Amino acid sequence: MNDGRTLRAWWNDPVDYRWLVHTLRARSALTPLKILMGIAGAAIAVMGAEIAGTPVGPPGHPGIASTVGVLSGSLWAVRWWLFPWPSRVESLVLIGCADVLFTIEFLQVPDRLFGAMGAVLLVVTGSYLSFFHSAPALIVHSAWSLLSVVVFSVRIATGGGDVRLAVAVALLLLASVVSALPAFKILYWLLRAESLLDPLTELFNRRGLETRLPQLVDRDSAISVMCFDLDRFKNINDTWGHRIGDLVLVRTARRLREAAGDTAVVARTGGEEFVVAVPIPAGSALAEAERLCRVVAEPPESTATVTASVGVAVFDPAQYPRCTRPTPDRLLQCADAAMYRAKQSGGNLVVLDNLTPPRTRDE
Repeated sequence: MNDGRTLRAWWNDPVDYRWLVHTLRARSALTPLKILMGIAGAAIAVMGAEIAGTPVGPPGHPGIASTVGVLSGSLWAVRWWLFPWPSRVESLVLIGCADVLFTIEFLQVPDRLFGAMGAVLLVVTGSYLSFFHSAPALIVHSAWSLLSVVVFSVRIATGGGDVRLAVAVALLLLASVVSALPAFKILYWLLRAESLLDPLTELFNRRGLETRLPQLVDRDSAISVMCFDLDRFKNINDTWGHRIGDLVLVRTARRLREAAGDTAVVARTGGEEFVVAVPIPAGSALAEAERLCRVVAEPPESTATVTASVGVAVFDPAQYPRCTRPTPDRLLQCADAAMYRAKQSGGNLVVLDNLTPPRTRDE
C-alpha cells in the first residue's frame, strides 16, 4: 500500500465508537476510564482555584475566568463520574467545548508564558479524540490547537516578551500539541487495522467482521449475510499439502473480494470459512449467493479444485416494514445454520435461511 492510499484509508476509516465502548465495557475498562476522565476535570477545577489571586492567575478575586474554570472542571467531573458514558455526538460536543474553554481560559492569565503552557491540556482532549473518534475530528482539533499555539506565541511576543522565547514556545507547543497526536493516530490506526485483518488472506478476521458488520447493518436498509464453507477442504490439505491449501484460501479470498464489490464486507472467520455481507434486497440475495458460489468454483490456476456450501440470511424492511432490525449476531447465526444445512445436503449448494422476523411491539 503506497503512502497516498494509506492516508486515504486512514482519513476514511469509520471508527466504530459504539464497538469501542462495548469492548471497553466488556473488558471492565470503561469504569476506570470514566474515573480518570473525571479526575482530569477535578484537577482543572483545583488548579483554577489555586491560581486565583496569585500573580499568574486571572485578574480579580477570584475573578470570572477562575470561577468559570472551577465550575467547568467540577461539572466535567460530575458528568463523567455520575452519568453513563456519553454517546458519540455528546462525546464530540464535550471535547469541543473543552478545547474552546482551555484556550479562552488561559488567554485570561496575565503571565503570558504560563498561559501558553496551558495549551498542553489540548494534548489530553486530542488523545481522547485519537482513540475514540475519526481522523477528521482529530484534524479539526489539531487546527484549533495550531491556532491556539499561534495566538499564545504572538501574545508573548507582543506583550514585551523576548521574540526568541515566543518562537521557542511556539516550536515546543507545535511538537507536543499539534504534530504528535496525528502521528499517534496513524500509528494506532495501523496497529488496529492489522489486528482486524487475517494475515494470510488480508480479509477481515472475525474481530474485523464484528467491527464492520454492525456499521453495514446500521447504514443500509436491506442486508444479506452469506456464510461460505469450502467443501472437503481437508482432502486438499491431505492430497496436495498445506502450502497448496493456503494458496486455495488466498485464491478464494481474492475471488470473493473482487466479485462482491466495494460495498461488501468480506471476512475469513475460520480455517476455510468466509463471510460476505452485502447491502442488497431480499429479491437479489439468492442470485448473488449463487453467483459467488460459482465464482469460488471457477477453474483454478492449479490442479486443486474447490466448491463451497453457502448459507444466506436476509433482512429487508420492504418485506417486513413493521419489524425491528435483527442484530448482526442473529444474521450471522441464521446464515451459519443455513450453511450447515447446505453442507449436510452434499455441498456446492446455496441455502436461503427463512429468517423469522422479530415480533413488533403490537403483536
